[in-house]
Amino acid sequence: MENRSHALIAGFFTIALITITCFFAFWLGHDKIQRVPYEIVTSSSVSGLNLQAAVRYKGIKVGNVTDINFSTQVPGQILLRIEVIPTTPVTTATFATLAYQGVTGIAFVQLDDDKQPGATLLANSQNKDALPQIPLRSSVLQTLEQRGIAILNQTQELTQRINHLLDPDNPASLLATIDHFSKAADQWGAVPAQIAPSLSKLPGLIDQTQSTLKSINNLSADASQFTQNINQLSRQLQASDGPIAHFNNTLDQLTHSVTTETLPRIQTLTGEARTSLRLLNRTTENLNERPQSILFGNPPAAPGPGEAGFVAPASAPQ
Repeated sequence: MENRSHALIAGFFTIALITITCFFAFWLGHDKIQRVPYEIVTSSSVSGLNLQAAVRYKGIKVGNVTDINFSTQVPGQILLRIEVIPTTPVTTATFATLAYQGVTGIAFVQLDDDKQPGATLLANSQNKDALPQIPLRSSVLQTLEQRGIAILNQTQELTQRINHLLDPDNPASLLATIDHFSKAADQWGAVPAQIAPSLSKLPGLIDQTQSTLKSINNLSADASQFTQNINQLSRQLQASDGPIAHFNNTLDQLTHSVTTETLPRIQTLTGEARTSLRLLNRTTENLNERPQSILFGNPPAAPGPGEAGFVAPASAPQ
């Protein structure tokens, strides 16, 4: 009976110990800190990154990776959900990269910025269900891998070209090319001797060119002086007391004199000439009618009515 009571007590103790252990484990593992979710979108490889991987901001752990999944809208695109503490300064200038811990190869998400001021990263106002997105840039290792692949491709291409150059069929063409270069070098060596006479004439040509330039400069100076003289003459002619102004004044005075004095005199003289012509015409008519009047003068005028010797004219017969 005593053995059974000891076993029962041991069983209750074991159950109680297990219960307390589970409670403490749940209490220690439960995170009471409210975290802010973000989403990282990338089409690059995320090898070595696992769930609950650390998220660090400038080396300080601020959260964990909570989900890794493929995008249902863009094929081949990977969506990483991270949750960080609210005090993490995530802005529009923040970007993410994949970093690796030591030699273990365990990846974590490294947050950083371009040292540029930016606004706080918020969710899209049009789609409230979408999380704020942080761009993922290539890490140093990924960049080295890409550059290494490009270098390997260039090395392979260079090797192929060298192999093609060292092909057994190419030495003959290579020797022919070298021979052509040698002949070209010989011909180029003869060029200085051919151009030596022209070079010897070059100093004289330079002197003539300088003399021509001096003549052109003198001609330019003379033309400038002539232009200045023309401008000065034009200013003098167009001045208010210049010759053109005097000529205009004289012409105005002459026009006024002709209009006010000469023309009235000419009109008066014309009237007197007309009167003289009428008298001359009348005298000529009298001479034509009575030529004797030159010797005997004009007869006396006939008496008019009421004067002595007036005789009424006879009436015409009926």
